[in-house]
Amino acid sequence: MYTYKIHLKKEAEGGYTVSVPVLPGCITYGEDVDEAIAMAKEAIELFIEELQERGEVIPDNSNTLEFSLTLEAT
Repeated sequence: MYTYKIHLKKEAEGGYTVSVPVLPGCITYGEDVDEAIAMAKEAIELFIEELQERGEVIPDNSNTLEFSLTLEAT
């Protein structure tokens, strides 16, 4: 089992672009949040499949801590 953090960015023209930071180049898009998440799952599965075929290490976020910091502009 692999764990992945995904980032959803709301686009001005609508929909969401999804990126998977630990898998550089793994980027997809969905018209709404649910579709974006479904598309991310599919993109991650295909990305992992490609890594396996090439015999490469499969990175994930199982040992990653994540924090959000809010800074006030000066």
